[in-house]
Amino acid sequence: MIHNRSNIFTIPYLRKVFGCEVGLSDHTPGIGAAVAAVAHGATLIEKHFTLDRTLPGPDHAASLEPDELKTMVVTIRNIEKAMGDGVKKPSPGEIKNISVARKSIVARKPIKKGDMFSEDNLTVKRPGTGISAMEWDELLGQVAKQKFKPDDLIIT
Repeated sequence: MIHNRSNIFTIPYLRKVFGCEVGLSDHTPGIGAAVAAVAHGATLIEKHFTLDRTLPGPDHAASLEPDELKTMVVTIRNIEKAMGDGVKKPSPGEIKNISVARKSIVARKPIKKGDMFSEDNLTVKRPGTGISAMEWDELLGQVAKQKFKPDDLIIT
């Protein structure tokens, strides 16, 4: 069981106040506190390791056995990768799927040249290769410069 004595939220605080790398000397059972510490910016983890938790001595009971240590290391490395660089940008997978995942504004039903775009004659559908659904409010009330059949991408 992890206790609040780990106080993981102090890690970003200490990094900010002292301007240095911060670690965790983890004396809790399991790997949860160590993984949480890395997710909050710890760059060093000290964790007791034993070949057998049932051995006598004060540190064995809260120590990790070999398989648990391996799991902790793999989990921490995955967390480090998941943290990214802090810059909000589309991932390569998102870029590849933008046109498929996003939606475009299309004609819900036939629209004649001169008709006003409205919620009644427009809808949004995939793919996102036309006017973005994010521009819905700006398009409402504009006049169609050409005719559209149902499911045609709206162009202005």
